[in-house]
Amino acid sequence: MKTLKKYRAPYLFILPFFILFLLFQLVPTIWTVYISFTEWKGIGTPKFCGLKNYRKMVIDDMFWGALGNTVVYWVTGLVMILVLAIVIACLLNSQALRGRAFFKTATFLPNICAAIAMGLIFRMLFDENVGLVNELGSTMGFSKIPWLTSTRYSKIPVIILNVWRNTPWFTMIVLSGLLNISRDYYEAATVDGASNLKQFYYITLPSLKNILFFCSITLTVDSWKLFNESYILPGPGISNTSLFQYMYESGFNIFNMGYASAIGCVLIVILMIISMIQFAARRKQGEL
Repeated sequence: MKTLKKYRAPYLFILPFFILFLLFQLVPTIWTVYISFTEWKGIGTPKFCGLKNYRKMVIDDMFWGALGNTVVYWVTGLVMILVLAIVIACLLNSQALRGRAFFKTATFLPNICAAIAMGLIFRMLFDENVGLVNELGSTMGFSKIPWLTSTRYSKIPVIILNVWRNTPWFTMIVLSGLLNISRDYYEAATVDGASNLKQFYYITLPSLKNILFFCSITLTVDSWKLFNESYILPGPGISNTSLFQYMYESGFNIFNMGYASAIGCVLIVILMIISMIQFAARRKQGEL
């Protein structure tokens, strides 16, 4: 009996996880897939309509526009956030930097600020008439730019806000990786006459491969479910609407839950394909 209790005890610890996973992950996902094949307004009985929602998606210009915007947010976020995170983390890890504790705290502050509050501040900053960005540009001789009222520029404030809010978090992750690199490698490279650039290329980057891979996966997921930034900084039409926001508006503004669920299913498939490609590329390099 004691032996039986000994082997049953570990399962009791993970049982709450499986219950929560079943209630809040598996069941909602299966329900979403089912609803994507129906016409449903959120109340009443869903009416099965087959592939109607998916056929509508193929010819929906708003869907493709939101999809294109999300691709832009993903690519710009992935490149700019990772580059900035590496640069800032290297600066914070520098032995020559004084007051590193203060700068680490100051660097992380944008990540803990409320997304809605920061979005409202950015809306005021990029206001065409009284925004600080245009005012500073006017003092330098530039004409005022319609940041949020032009289809040409409306994505820029969203990209800047996304990069500004997410860079600190990934900076801390990269910094944790830098702190685990032995200083002996750099001291040996210095003795051999290697420059700082060569040390970064041959020591720092290879040592951060796993960290950067994790960051790229996380950034991909975060970029494809971007919502707050584009919702708070709306442009004309769907000029800067993200796919996640379009899914929300289809479900809760138009009350077309079937179509919104179909968009959600497509979003899941896109994320799975991108993740599989990233893992396959990583495996091809012999890292997995």
